Amino acid sequence: MKYRANIREQFDMPDLSDIQAITYPDPLLQFMNMTKSVGGNAIEVDKGRDVNDLIRELYPDAKEIASNLPEITIATRNPDEVGRARDLNGTDVGVVRGSFGVAENACVWIPQQMKEKAVCFISENLVILLKKSEIVNNMHEAYKRLSAGDSVAGLSDYGYGTFISGPSKTADIAQVLVMGAQAARSATVLLLDE
Repeated sequence: MKYRANIREQFDMPDLSDIQAITYPDPLLQFMNMTKSVGGNAIEVDKGRDVNDLIRELYPDAKEIASNLPEITIATRNPDEVGRARDLNGTDVGVVRGSFGVAENACVWIPQQMKEKAVCFISENLVILLKKSEIVNNMHEAYKRLSAGDSVAGLSDYGYGTFISGPSKTADIAQVLVMGAQAARSATVLLLDE
């Protein structure tokens, strides 16, 4: 409160209506390339392919798979049924659904669709299911979707959502890039037709 009491001059927000945000001829291709550049993986899933088989193929040694998505039949843990977030510790693969992706920076908007959102951060490997048709060009378009109350992109009943772009990483320790420093060691986006 002391900060607000000492503000002497206030400025209006700048007019952003004239900003020409970047667009791409092929947002899906740009999203895939950016996902790789941030250390993640993006895979186009052939129509009719069972994502359960693909996840098993990608993570053959995974013993604990957490998801509340009805199509993920290989899940051994359900983040809606655990007593506490820490009960998800030891999750090898967490599988969640993204609402939309951003071609500009490979972010995926993930509204909390499960009781324990920790599955997005505590899993060793994160798999995000995303429709190919739900890729926007840039963050301007992304925030327009969020501010417009887009039912696909919304915050859900839990009132929380986050952008995730690739695996967790840091390079602040001895200038060495470390993957999985604060969250998932790997992030894979499975791009689905519908």
